[in-house]
Amino acid sequence: MANAAAAAVAASSEAESRSNNEASTSSCGDGSITFRQYKDECDLPIVMDLIDRSLSEPYSVFTYRYFLHQWPHLCYLAFDGSKAIGVIVAKMDDHRGHLRGYIAMLVVDSTYRGKGLGRALAKMAISEMVRGECEEVVLEAEVSNTGALTLYRSLGFIRDKQLHRYYLNNQDAYRLKLLLPLTAAQQKQLQQQRADEQELLQLAAAQQPQIA
Repeated sequence: MANAAAAAVAASSEAESRSNNEASTSSCGDGSITFRQYKDECDLPIVMDLIDRSLSEPYSVFTYRYFLHQWPHLCYLAFDGSKAIGVIVAKMDDHRGHLRGYIAMLVVDSTYRGKGLGRALAKMAISEMVRGECEEVVLEAEVSNTGALTLYRSLGFIRDKQLHRYYLNNQDAYRLKLLLPLTAAQQKQLQQQRADEQELLQLAAAQQPQIA
């Protein structure tokens, strides 16, 4: 079930992908919500304000810059007119020989929750990770944050482990993981690797001395 959900999310995310400078719109209530990727340092105060007001874990400006300078394409913001109402911050890097995505922060203004904005932001970031050929996505969520856990479960995430007293407030966290389906290029590469390994095994077997 989780793999099917992950495949559906990946396919849906890819279909909804946008270029870096293009905004997408969707109706929400009486107004129109727009989404766009992080642009530059001018967006940094917006991101920091949204997250600092909503998350229990404090972050320094250096933490924000660590993510936003290296992976600006994995940060999306949601606006109601000119008002910033949601943001996701993520990264992707090598983990034990394969690419892994990581969702570091996802926040929606309290007055806009329940409208699907968190899901939309998550799918946009996951779409970028799919294009970047990530094989999995991970994150941490407080065990008491039922809203976040429900959201991520609907996206295909599964509980990987429980982290005791993970946060500064001594709250436990769940490590959640989403396994992404391989792209066509990755499947071709994997098939070639297996063929090469099989050829090496056959050569090694042929070079073994024959016992009379």
